[in-house]
Amino acid sequence: MSEHDPLRFASDLSAKLATRSRHVCAFLGAGVARACGLPDIAQLQQRVLSGLKSKEQSDAFARQLEGRNLEQALSRLRRIAALLTGDQLIDDLTSKQATALDNAVCQAIVSELNIKADTNLVPVDRFAAWAGRARYRLPVEIFTVNYDLLLETALERRRVPYFDGFVGTLRASFHTDLVEGATGADQECMPAFFVRLWKLHGSVNWAWEDQQIMRLGQPVNEGLAAAIYPSDTKYEESRRVPFVVLQDRLRRSLQQSETMVIIAGYSFSDEHLNELLFDAAARRERSEFLTFCHSNIPDVLSSRALTTPNLQVVSGDEAILGGIRAQWKAPSEPVPNLWEDGKLALCDFQNLAAYLARSTAREAEGEANVA
Repeated sequence: MSEHDPLRFASDLSAKLATRSRHVCAFLGAGVARACGLPDIAQLQQRVLSGLKSKEQSDAFARQLEGRNLEQALSRLRRIAALLTGDQLIDDLTSKQATALDNAVCQAIVSELNIKADTNLVPVDRFAAWAGRARYRLPVEIFTVNYDLLLETALERRRVPYFDGFVGTLRASFHTDLVEGATGADQECMPAFFVRLWKLHGSVNWAWEDQQIMRLGQPVNEGLAAAIYPSDTKYEESRRVPFVVLQDRLRRSLQQSETMVIIAGYSFSDEHLNELLFDAAARRERSEFLTFCHSNIPDVLSSRALTTPNLQVVSGDEAILGGIRAQWKAPSEPVPNLWEDGKLALCDFQNLAAYLARSTAREAEGEANVA
């Protein structure tokens, strides 16, 4: 019976991350927020539902959540608001009531994702330290489906310069031309040492103003709907611009040759994003897609990984490496942050971030000694 060696896996990962000519991307999901003490998407949905101020709104949103997730329910509310006039009803909601419920849900999301004094910033702080010290020839690109401000907070605490597609401070506007610049191309305006932060599903500090999305200097105030996930009404394309442009950026970044993609905290519940990742892995054989699963490996992921050797998947108990699924071989001695309690510890984002931060520290020390 074959087994995978966790120490060899970690050593190989460190060697790959040390290759400065690589294009490195990180794709982060709600597991990152959970590692910092904020709710993941399932917890957020329940807290939002229980946090709505009136029973009428709570019951109305519960109906929208039947057979849908949080983002799908928001999109449906926006379709209802756009389609109806006057006293017309869909799901017992008028256009005005759907808009009010949308605003209330967004405010509940903002409140639940607020960074508090007891929020554990250590994982994202270490991740930001890695991103700031990586010094690859091409910029590090961070894609996230999270709405919170954990990454922005950590990057600023570490004084890591980053670009998120918006230009400005208090009321920043989105610049499509800067986002669409080809990575590493001569015409790209932003220097490579600027980390790219792409928030695919919006943010608690994005707001709709005058038919466009603006990034504010703080989470949106009460009375405004945060720009969380795009409405899919075709006749409001101006509201979809950041989301469409950022997803296209993801597609083009993944298709770049010899790219290394680190995927953490993502549940593979978004079919569209899944296909972008799987298609890139199938088309770019010299790229590597490394997925860290906090719990069991999702079936949709394992079926692809078994036939796509460069799509590597690891969980605490087992891994799919090079298309081979096997359990981990326990090392003779536990290694902190790598092998703990009989499992690979890197599947916890806290340990993964610590590993990344240590790897760049060792490389920096080695470069200093050579000098």
